[in-house]
Amino acid sequence: MHYISTRGKAPKLNFEDVTLTGLGRDGGLYVPEVWPAFTQDDMAAMASLSYVDLAHKVLKPFIGDSLEDAELLEMLQATYSAPFRHDAVAPLTQLDTNDWLLELYHGPTLAFKDFALQLLGRLFDTFTARTGKTITIVGATSGDTGSAAIEATRGRDNVRIFMLHPKGRVSEVQRRQMTTIIEDNVTNIAVDGTFDDCQNMVKGLFGDLDFRDNVGLTAVNSINWARIMAQVVYYFYAGFRLGAPSREIAFSVPTGNFGDVFAGYVAKQMGLPIAKMVIATNQNDILARTLASGRYARGDVFATLSPSMDIQAASNFERILFDLVDRDSDQLQAMMDAVVNDGGFELPKKALADLRQMFAAHRSDDSATSQMMAQTLANSGILVDPHTAVGLAGAEACLSGFNGPKVTLATAHPAKFGRAVIEATGRDPQLPDHMADLFSRTEACENIACDLSVLREMILKGSSA
Repeated sequence: MHYISTRGKAPKLNFEDVTLTGLGRDGGLYVPEVWPAFTQDDMAAMASLSYVDLAHKVLKPFIGDSLEDAELLEMLQATYSAPFRHDAVAPLTQLDTNDWLLELYHGPTLAFKDFALQLLGRLFDTFTARTGKTITIVGATSGDTGSAAIEATRGRDNVRIFMLHPKGRVSEVQRRQMTTIIEDNVTNIAVDGTFDDCQNMVKGLFGDLDFRDNVGLTAVNSINWARIMAQVVYYFYAGFRLGAPSREIAFSVPTGNFGDVFAGYVAKQMGLPIAKMVIATNQNDILARTLASGRYARGDVFATLSPSMDIQAASNFERILFDLVDRDSDQLQAMMDAVVNDGGFELPKKALADLRQMFAAHRSDDSATSQMMAQTLANSGILVDPHTAVGLAGAEACLSGFNGPKVTLATAHPAKFGRAVIEATGRDPQLPDHMADLFSRTEACENIACDLSVLREMILKGSSA
């Protein structure tokens, strides 16, 4: 398996190199040169596998010869055993006749990001051990990526991690999950700005090729292909337990950066019979607006009850655009340039039609999000976090005419957003035992202005140390 950049000017890479590289040297995002696909018979044989064994089957085509089969299986067993606190890893909970929650919050930091980042930390260990090189991770987080990435890489000998979050725009639990990890290789940075500001600074560092090479820069954000790859597995896992491949499944996905939705798109390309995917957004509705109007254009970033989706620059949308324009990297580059120069672009008619055929989209404001949290508790006795509530609202609005199983991705534990849950439902979700002392732990965090030069200097000093 080889990987190519969406912008067409970076070299092809194998899986090991694409994992350590993160973002293409041309500013593009890496995708597989071809999508691997399973036959009906392949999927029927996979349908009853455990999560680990299924992951081995799904991921092997993407990894190729970068890992031996036994090495990959051992890595997956370590990833999805002790760190995850449910035997099923990604259990399904039934809400109604055809409505299901896919619980993706049983990992160490209580969010779906653990599925990919626990694996990515082990991949970094394996690949850096081969070369003896040290890598520097710089990432931006709207809340969950940061804690999952830090947990996955803390204390690792060949990894130094700098994680940026927008100051005052993540929940207190999300912040403390990052800032209470006191390890020599971890630096938390609070930026005076939005998530998009943080992400833009990260991309600025990747665009400085001399700096990038000097510090061995790589990414843990979903611009790193390995992040997307690992998330493909749970779509197959849920689909198989609800009747695939002999019947279609629909999914509703709360998303800001399009990464989790894109993983579902990859599963569909590989053969999973997905009837429709709902792009569920909050007031930061760039993706819903794009689907409705045909124009991709950034807007202002609003602080909401679902802060992990407070994004107006959906990086992973570039990956699906690449396929929608038949992998024409010149056309893709022109659209990305238009975002920078003109604030946005119009999707080609065929691309928009194809997008609408695969996806629906729905926007929920904070009032609707709170209402859905209360409604879900009243109807099923289940507490959900604000992001999951956005997903449930999307399923209710867009999938009412679908008669098969409808799966909403429950992307975070409700205790990560306790204040919003309490205000909506009157119920106080409790942190699990391994986090019971979170609010008494010591915090460590650097505060900086939104200034790329300041960030660059901080990383140079930290990496040399």
